[in-house]
Amino acid sequence: MIAGLGVMAAWAAVLAAPAHAEAAPAAPETVSVPLRQAVADLPVADEDRTGYRRSEFRHWVDEDRDGCSTRAEVLLEEAVTPLTVGERCRISGGEWDSYYDGERVADASGLDIDHVVPLAEAWDSGASEWSAERRMRYANDLGDPRALVAVTARQNRSKADQDPAEWLPALPDAHCRYVAEWTAVKLRWGLTADTREREALTALAGGCPDETLTVETAP
Repeated sequence: MIAGLGVMAAWAAVLAAPAHAEAAPAAPETVSVPLRQAVADLPVADEDRTGYRRSEFRHWVDEDRDGCSTRAEVLLEEAVTPLTVGERCRISGGEWDSYYDGERVADASGLDIDHVVPLAEAWDSGASEWSAERRMRYANDLGDPRALVAVTARQNRSKADQDPAEWLPALPDAHCRYVAEWTAVKLRWGLTADTREREALTALAGGCPDETLTVETAP
């Protein structure tokens, strides 16, 4: 935990290294601040989608080589009733709660694994400068449960690559959680926000409990 620094100084220390600096990744740091302060601390910059292709982010890998892809790992973690895992990590049974719309889903095939901050949005906000390795780590981030979430395919496809100025979960009660998770992911990975995005996040956070947001920066 960073201690003895002001909030802005703490984030400045955490995010000082260029996003594309890969040779010697900084050790992860953990920062805890109120949600509204975390939103205010998001660095503002114009977005740029030049050169974006989804294939720039290799995703659904089996990083720990246990036979289960990142998608399967999220399903296993978020199941709210028992499930069975067969050969090649084939999942049967189980139920999941899609917090975007409040639906309970009893078939994993009806779920998408959403990147809370979409891959295209990450590219626009700084990931275009990252190495392919770092983009792969982002696309498969199991180190923070807020980064990837199992939701109904309908909600995920409705969202596409939109930010909170353009799209919010269908369930109003989910908005505060979504704002907190979006902000946490952006801060974890040192991503920027454009002006409209941060204005929307600020307005939304103003109607949410100002709970403490704890973020460990990505290695």
